Amino acid sequence: MDKDLIVIGGGPGGYVAAIRAAQLGAKVLLIEQQALGGTCLHQGCIPTKAFYKNAEVMNTLKKADEFGIQLKEYSLDMKIVQSRKQEIIQRLHKGIVQLMKIHGVLVKNGQGRPLDSSTVEVTNSSGHQEKISAKYILIATGSKASNIPISGTNLPGVLTSTEVLELEEIPQRMIIIGGGVIGLEFAGIFQSFGTQVTVLELLPRILPLMDEELVKRMNPLLKKRGIKIETGVRVQEINQTSDSLIVLAKDKKDSPVEYDADLVLIATGRSPNTEGLRLDEVGIKYDRTGIEVDSRFATSVPGIYAVGDVIGGQMLAHVASYQGRVLAESLFSSPGSSSAVFSTASSAVIPVVPSCVFSFPEVASVGLTEEEIKEQGIPYLVSKSMFGANGKALTMGENEGLVKILAKKEDKQILGVHILGPHASDLIHEAALAIHQNLTAKDIAHMIHAHPTLAETFHEAILGL
Repeated sequence: MDKDLIVIGGGPGGYVAAIRAAQLGAKVLLIEQQALGGTCLHQGCIPTKAFYKNAEVMNTLKKADEFGIQLKEYSLDMKIVQSRKQEIIQRLHKGIVQLMKIHGVLVKNGQGRPLDSSTVEVTNSSGHQEKISAKYILIATGSKASNIPISGTNLPGVLTSTEVLELEEIPQRMIIIGGGVIGLEFAGIFQSFGTQVTVLELLPRILPLMDEELVKRMNPLLKKRGIKIETGVRVQEINQTSDSLIVLAKDKKDSPVEYDADLVLIATGRSPNTEGLRLDEVGIKYDRTGIEVDSRFATSVPGIYAVGDVIGGQMLAHVASYQGRVLAESLFSSPGSSSAVFSTASSAVIPVVPSCVFSFPEVASVGLTEEEIKEQGIPYLVSKSMFGANGKALTMGENEGLVKILAKKEDKQILGVHILGPHASDLIHEAALAIHQNLTAKDIAHMIHAHPTLAETFHEAILGL
């Protein structure tokens, strides 16, 4: 065998698995077709958060007079925005490259595909092919932007989430097809940049996987910011006129409606990226939802594993990294020493996973929603605390939203926490720890929270239980 582990894909799942396996003494080869870091670093999490910070600064400038600051004029230079974004990406990319060198992970640039349970074929950019063998193979090829089966998606000005990150001019009007996480994040960003944004969602509500009450409270806040939300809209085609794009759709009453814009963003989610792997030839089972794996991330072919977006489920970078680390530890740790914890679910979904939406205001969630608790028939209690009563939030000028905590009625064990408001993506981790450790409200109530902080809002909701 040439290697102990060959990893196909250098995103958060792949490179974390490669590093952890190397730390445990394995000889590792990582194959990446483009650049280390994957979608998250180059077309997803990081560039969107760079844009998000620009949008946050713009929002602050718009209300500068509230803080006694008089600004005569200001403007946004998208070329500088793009330059800053690229600088951040390059810095993080160089860091990953350095980590590969430090841990002795060999990196090959090219397209990898498994030929059998122990052999991978690598094809580089010039077409040269090389066969390499290993004890184990890991597929971590991530996901790609989903499209919708309608005419007009190939028109100029109809973009995916990857393409919209390369814009150097701010559109006057934008239609976003899809009211999920991706759609809502870009809606907030471009509205802050000065774009008139309309979000079209097929389902009865935006963010369908989030707690329903939080979404209901979020809707008027988005409207207040000038973002138009249209739900129950079935998009049928996109046409082009001399000066705009026209989106033809049916509304919730099945009546025809039209929306016009300068730019249309397709934000209908992501799908597993199995392109070029030729999984059928190896006998690896998969469908449109991803590669089929068991609770230990093993595919239907012994010796071949898969983690991250390519297996479907929760398509989040932090889930992919966790899965990659857990798999590496299970394969290369000595018996009894592994800290790996496996789910018994066939889809290998990890139960305690915080999820965040970088909208304005932010949304974050962990554990069960109120709807899920009701479906499971669990007697429960609800406690809420508003940021409007929080001193730190008021001083920041960000006092919209709340913390909502769901707990078992019997012993007040925390079942779910849902946050709408400032720094929700940071605050959610105390809640994640509480659920991970099966803590009750009583366990947390006697923990002192610093004053004045946003975390006091979580503590107040706990005390309410």
